[in-house]
Amino acid sequence: MYISTKKFIGYPCAHRQWRDTGHCQFIHGYSREFSFWFKAESLDDKKFVMDFGGFKEFKLFLDDMFDHTCLINSDDPELDLFREMDKKGIIKLRILENVGMESTSEFLFKKMNEYLTTKTNGRVWCFRVETRENEKNSGIFEDERQGKAI
Repeated sequence: MYISTKKFIGYPCAHRQWRDTGHCQFIHGYSREFSFWFKAESLDDKKFVMDFGGFKEFKLFLDDMFDHTCLINSDDPELDLFREMDKKGIIKLRILENVGMESTSEFLFKKMNEYLTTKTNGRVWCFRVETRENEKNSGIFEDERQGKAI
């Protein structure tokens, strides 16, 4: 089995965890970074697991989703207010099921595997994603099943 990794850095965005009773309930921001781990049973014609130059479309998705955006949970009780701020051009709203690092990693795990299925015809799959909000905190989603992602 071959393994490679790719990191995308420099995604400044804001979020809040409305269920938190501490300071995370307030809008705050970090420059997020994302690390992806890939597996393949065979290498491509260039002898790579994945040609990292082939991530242009996925990088555009990351830019749109996380570059200078405000991430809000889909069940945030103030969602209508955030939608109004987006409509007025105050924020660039992106809604996730959960904006936490662990859930963002799971979200990106699914997105990356959809991308890889199309891009590599299923030859490469992602088995681990880490979302880091700063040098101290991250969340990881991992699927250690043998075989390709669904």
